[in-house]
Amino acid sequence: MKKIIQIARLELSLLFYSPIAWLLIMILFLQMSFDLIPAIDEIQHIQQFIPGFSFLTDKLFTTSLRVGNLPFGIFFSILSSLYLYTPLVTMGIISRETSSGSIKLLYSSPVKLSQIVYGKFFAMLMYNLVIIALMGLFLLIGFACIDHFDFPHPLVALLVAYLLLNTYSAIGIFMSSLTTYQVVAAICTFAVLAFMNYIGNFGQSLDFIRDLTYSLSMPSRAERMVAGLLNSRDVIYYFVVTGIFLGFTIAKLQLARVSKSLIYHAGRYLLVLSIGLAVAYLSSRQPVIGYYDATFTKTNTIVKTTQEVLKKMGDEPLEVTAYVNGLHSSYGFGAPVGRIPATARWEPYLRFKSNLNLKWVYYYDYRDPQFYVMNQGKSLKTLFAEQAKAADFDTAGFLSPEQIRKEVDLRGENDRLVFQLKYKGKTTFLRTFDDADFWPGEGEIAAAMKRLIVTPPKVVFATDGYQRSIDKIGDRDYKMLINNKFMRNSMVNMGFDLDSVSLEQAQIPAGISVLVIGDPRVQFSPVARAKIQKYVADGGNLMIAGEPGKQAIVNPLLDSMGVKMRNGTLVQKSRDFSYGLVTPTLAAAAVVMSPRLEKAYKEKAKISMPGAAALSQDDKGPFTIQPLLMTNEKIAWIKKGQFVLDSAALVFDAKTGDEQGAFPSSLMLTRKLKNKEQRILITGDADFFSNKELARSNMEVVNGSFAIGIFGWFADGIFPVDLSRPESRDNKLMLTKAGVSTLEILYYGLIPGAIFLLGMVLLIRRKRK
Repeated sequence: MKKIIQIARLELSLLFYSPIAWLLIMILFLQMSFDLIPAIDEIQHIQQFIPGFSFLTDKLFTTSLRVGNLPFGIFFSILSSLYLYTPLVTMGIISRETSSGSIKLLYSSPVKLSQIVYGKFFAMLMYNLVIIALMGLFLLIGFACIDHFDFPHPLVALLVAYLLLNTYSAIGIFMSSLTTYQVVAAICTFAVLAFMNYIGNFGQSLDFIRDLTYSLSMPSRAERMVAGLLNSRDVIYYFVVTGIFLGFTIAKLQLARVSKSLIYHAGRYLLVLSIGLAVAYLSSRQPVIGYYDATFTKTNTIVKTTQEVLKKMGDEPLEVTAYVNGLHSSYGFGAPVGRIPATARWEPYLRFKSNLNLKWVYYYDYRDPQFYVMNQGKSLKTLFAEQAKAADFDTAGFLSPEQIRKEVDLRGENDRLVFQLKYKGKTTFLRTFDDADFWPGEGEIAAAMKRLIVTPPKVVFATDGYQRSIDKIGDRDYKMLINNKFMRNSMVNMGFDLDSVSLEQAQIPAGISVLVIGDPRVQFSPVARAKIQKYVADGGNLMIAGEPGKQAIVNPLLDSMGVKMRNGTLVQKSRDFSYGLVTPTLAAAAVVMSPRLEKAYKEKAKISMPGAAALSQDDKGPFTIQPLLMTNEKIAWIKKGQFVLDSAALVFDAKTGDEQGAFPSSLMLTRKLKNKEQRILITGDADFFSNKELARSNMEVVNGSFAIGIFGWFADGIFPVDLSRPESRDNKLMLTKAGVSTLEILYYGLIPGAIFLLGMVLLIRRKRK
């Protein structure tokens, strides 16, 4: 070890007496400064108008996404150019000895060749550590300027950059041992590092080639860890690659001393490579991979609820099959060329369930008759061949319509890319969506997995009396929230089972979570009313959404519950909106119903109700009754009689029976019955979760969250899956405009100037000696 340190000290003196080393350090520092300081300036400016920034540590240092005009995080963006700073430093480490002839003295000295290589590599470790220390100066900005700076995350990014630099150095040392010309060594190192930086983009459409090139791509592994998730597989990978190239260097120097056959030479290299690949393979097996999520909110880790779902699955395998249709526009997302990033989305779940088996099935099919009309009656086989030629993909391995229909029933999935999950003989679909993210998120994945281990809660909608439909996209209907398969926030993708029933012709199904009666517009028959009354008497959960003017229809259903829809219509004074649009706020009971509404309750969030009736309650009834929504007594009142909304502004008129005050527009009823809690919700408006109100964009409301909270309450919290995690703390940049100017002076001028002067002093001192 003593000899290794002596060699390292000598090599370090040569490095730091070289102007190239100092120049590269200064350029790298300036590159990072020109990335970070403008981003800080941008955030400081925006923060004056929008104070609520979040995850500032990630945005400035590690993010791989552009946020508005902000660049990538500096540690992420520097990864793609780190390889440019190594070849000019390593090019002479061994080639200098070879060209000068001093290598012969080393061969004849009592120093082992491995000690020479390790000593020179140790010198590069120290040089790289200097680079990392200078990169660490940027963390001082975070500590000084970001409130609750999430420092473990960028520290992991620094570690990753150090590993990458060391690996590049090992490759550079090997390339330097292959030639006596330093320039040739530098060019070869540039070529090899560029190859290993960009090889991950080649051969992505071929299974074997894709896996091979991805395994050789070094920055892609670093990018994953810079995001904050340190893992043993990728750390060991960098150690393995470093070890392989150091082993190659030692073998090259040893073989230069002896005359051996080509087979012997090749065998030495093959042995080093085989040992390295074996270690890399064993360390990449999912059960032995260790993880550390450095982010405060554990952004890279699935939430505890999802972890519990996977834990309850036990040791039984979970099969996930992706069905990819070559004729659908979603094919591009699931095409073989995009398999690596698509598969990487499942790693957070593989971390907790290593026997999650992911399979990709390709087929071509189309069930929509309009598709054939648009394509002039061509056969599917012909259309598929034309599509494959236009998109330039290989049709081998695609199942025909007949074959795929025998394997799986995809009716109702609109021919798009869809996953099927299978566990212990049970199956469920996991869908992709028509939004910017496309892929299912943790909420949808966790819900699909949980459906396989629990009995999904069933929500049943009554269809009598022209009630609103869960299958239509009209303004007044409920498909968007309830039954839109291709919207991630629809209940059908949150784990719920959905059904409908005619109360006049069929019995209410047993074991359901809730029966929903949504805006009945004609009287129920005595038979249907008797079914509802028996269902309530037996402890069934119920939701009744009425509308003003329908009191005579709804109130007979409420007689036994101690609730009544009051006569008249709630109206609300407004400058911009119709007086018929009422915006009650959440009451305290809403948080009891759904704790996820706590933030909305504290912020006095609004629910939009276009046309609502006030409710009254009798506390002597069999239920405990609590208001969920309350109107504002200062601007809202009950308007009696007939009135017109689109003419003159309405005024309060006590003579006509108008009533002023704060009125509940939604009530929560509970009671203990048959060893369980019976839950009933009554609302004086049936529009608040309609397609139109959920798409409202001219007012900030929380209708969707409130509606989901209601159905989650009826489902005993089984669905939707709780994805809550700690909120980010690093949300404030404690910096003024003058502070930004100070940073510019320091990082654009003083620190680079100090690096330049230090290098000049050392170089001048050496020349004097």
